[in-house]
Amino acid sequence: MKIVGGRRFIEIPGSFTHELPPLLVRSAPKKRLDKVMDMAQDIVESEDLIDDLALGDISLATAPQEHERRKLDLALNLVDQYFAMVAHWQWGDSILEWIRQCETTFELSQNLRPLLRADVWPHAGRSSFVTLLADKAINMDGVALQQAVGMRLTFRQPPPINCFSNQFLFYLNHSVSAKAYETWAAMSPDPVSALPPERFTFQVVTM
Repeated sequence: MKIVGGRRFIEIPGSFTHELPPLLVRSAPKKRLDKVMDMAQDIVESEDLIDDLALGDISLATAPQEHERRKLDLALNLVDQYFAMVAHWQWGDSILEWIRQCETTFELSQNLRPLLRADVWPHAGRSSFVTLLADKAINMDGVALQQAVGMRLTFRQPPPINCFSNQFLFYLNHSVSAKAYETWAAMSPDPVSALPPERFTFQVVTM
């Protein structure tokens, strides 16, 4: 075991680089924007997100138009938040599938097989593969790595926008997904060691 700073890294026999399966990132499913927008407007209407009192400084002649404009802006904001959540889910789904493929690769390698056994120390947990992605600094187009995995752990499929409250889309989704990832990562018995990034190579392919 090698310790760098406060992190423990597994020492892998030999000096050659192990090739892992490619990370196949599926693009977010196409959704009808008009349908999603209609659902977002329903959320704005049903949850009374626009306070009429906030329009007190607007003239009576322009108040109705301003009210509708603000509702439209808020609905568009909800749609943006929803599609960002779907993008996180899509990355998370791709990463969990990649981890399963990596586990198969480890099982087929005599040098790598013992690293996933919890009764052998040091060992790697499933979250070690997420840490490996972070160490490799892969480009995720603005998607947060741990939140992406946490979002996929929370939802088997991304629900339609009308399943969510505005509070979830605006404020809660990051904390919910972060907590989901934290709980999942803690399921591996301690101590868990990281995989040395210089010993592994893989491709990231956007499909």
